[in-house]
Amino acid sequence: MSAADAVDLSVQIGALRLRNPILAASGTFGYGLEFAHLVDLNRLGGFVTKGLSREPIEGAPAPRLCETPSGMLNAVGLQNVGVRAFVAEKLPALRKYDTAVLANVFGYCLQDYVEVIRVLEDAEGLAAYELNISCPNVKKGGLQFGNDPTQVAEVVAAARKAALRRPLWVKLSPLVADIGLIGRAAESAGADALTVANTYPAMTVDAHTVRSRLGNLTGGLSGPAIKPITLRLVWETMKAVGIPVIGLGGIETVDDVLEYLAVGASALQVGTASFADPRVSERLLRPLTKALVQAKASKISDIRGKFAAEID
Repeated sequence: MSAADAVDLSVQIGALRLRNPILAASGTFGYGLEFAHLVDLNRLGGFVTKGLSREPIEGAPAPRLCETPSGMLNAVGLQNVGVRAFVAEKLPALRKYDTAVLANVFGYCLQDYVEVIRVLEDAEGLAAYELNISCPNVKKGGLQFGNDPTQVAEVVAAARKAALRRPLWVKLSPLVADIGLIGRAAESAGADALTVANTYPAMTVDAHTVRSRLGNLTGGLSGPAIKPITLRLVWETMKAVGIPVIGLGGIETVDDVLEYLAVGASALQVGTASFADPRVSERLLRPLTKALVQAKASKISDIRGKFAAEID
């Protein structure tokens, strides 16, 4: 047996065991089926579906994507087929793959989240839910659920009550004064893991036309430009909670993966990089195995959380 054969990439995220710590992120991998002819889905740790809502949403006007220095802006507008169509049309085809499929869930009020999960609870083929709490809460003046600990606790508790069959991950907003406080609120309300973090609101203007380069005035910034900021947020969240944290932001290379693992992330999600290389999540597995061999580590936990926080 070679040293690489002895390496175990599997990770435990609460009650959910993943083949490896690398997942494709929501919003960048469709419903998974669109990438099945390009990527061996069975090799991934898993993937998160694009956000599912109570009713279908057409999304934002084109153009929806725009390249920026060291990143990308997107203004897709949460376009999706709706939870019932997903269960009827997408999920049956996904069941033939041996990989963890997580359903990203969002809503504009608390009842929306509960109803989407209720529909998914009756379906087979999902490993967990990822609750997106960065959506405007229309019934409370347009505030975001994820910006206020009380609202975070309310929506997570309601989702936890509805999600009887599966683990509940909560995707946090990066635009908070104290992400540790928000993480603790989600943990106390029943979250099994936290995804850190969502995109950063930003804008881009064409200097010649003096118009937005997007169909919307603003969009969400992602890609390498945000990695240093999100890496800190993962570190801050890890110090505040006792549940697993999944890092998401600017991951393109194995060094990016190793940095997130070093500050304590239990798993990673790859997002924007999938637009340039749909197979990036799969391609990262070999260099990650090689990195563990070089570190004389046999499993992910041997290298996770090794960041030296003390600065002389």
